[in-house]
Amino acid sequence: MARCWERPDEEEGRRADVPRWSRHFPIKTFWFGLSAFLLLVVVALFLTGHLGPPRPHAQTLQTVRTSAGAPIDQSAVVDRQNDVVTFSVTSSANQTSTVLFDVKHGLVCYQPVRQESCFLRRMEPSDYDNVNSLLRESAHERSRFRPSGNETQRQTEFLGVLGASRVNASSLEEPLRALCRDRTVHWTRRADGPAKQRLVYFCIDICFPSNICVSVCFYYLPE
Repeated sequence: MARCWERPDEEEGRRADVPRWSRHFPIKTFWFGLSAFLLLVVVALFLTGHLGPPRPHAQTLQTVRTSAGAPIDQSAVVDRQNDVVTFSVTSSANQTSTVLFDVKHGLVCYQPVRQESCFLRRMEPSDYDNVNSLLRESAHERSRFRPSGNETQRQTEFLGVLGASRVNASSLEEPLRALCRDRTVHWTRRADGPAKQRLVYFCIDICFPSNICVSVCFYYLPE
């Protein structure tokens, strides 16, 4: 009976066709390494915020304040009939926030740029002084002014946002109702400043004709 056999040179040629790494690197080890690498990629994406649940709304808040040394571009619309003054404050990034003083109802309303919210607080004596002087002295319904250099007095105020005290925008009186339509409305309260563990999420700089500029900064209070 004929015996089948292969020549040694044919066997060596077939081995040469197989990559050397596949002979020394088991296929199970390859798949285990690939799985470990993919797991590390997923963990890294989760830690950097690309995966996982969305962050709270407060974290997405953008800063709209202008630098303390830069001139503030703003205009004021004076409604003497309704005792309302509306400031439009434009930042250096050409984004406009609105601050409305409703003297009749004793309220200040802030509508920051890029936010689907309004923020309310009660007017204080200094607010009445600043706004009433504008109501009396303004010769036009719309006026534009800038603070005059070194004579400007600058100060910072902090307001804590009471997230649990939301207001239905439809319950507000005009013009606040029109300004905050289809937005969430929150009460705020004055505070000395946020604790170290809390962040200031945005500020709005506003100047009055009396050369007083106020940077109003907001942060969220615990629920």
